[in-house]
Amino acid sequence: MKKAALKAISKDVHKGKAVFSIFPGLCKGCGLCREKCPEGALSWSEELGVYGTPTVIPDPEKCKACRTCERVCPDCAIAITRKTGEDKD
Repeated sequence: MKKAALKAISKDVHKGKAVFSIFPGLCKGCGLCREKCPEGALSWSEELGVYGTPTVIPDPEKCKACRTCERVCPDCAIAITRKTGEDKD
């Protein structure tokens, strides 16, 4: 696997309690994450994925770091990391 596939674009979400990371080198732009997000927090990004299709970007105000997008992504292109030592609600 190329190093480019492992480079993530990260953004603080859930009031700074978590980090949403997308790996464009793994994302094929299928949109399953957007479809399944219970908060409607994902939109298409200008960043392109592995097949030249758009990746997603979270709305930091809407994203609750529930990890639904991470679980449904068939390519493991999304990672949600909760920050330690902070309230997780």
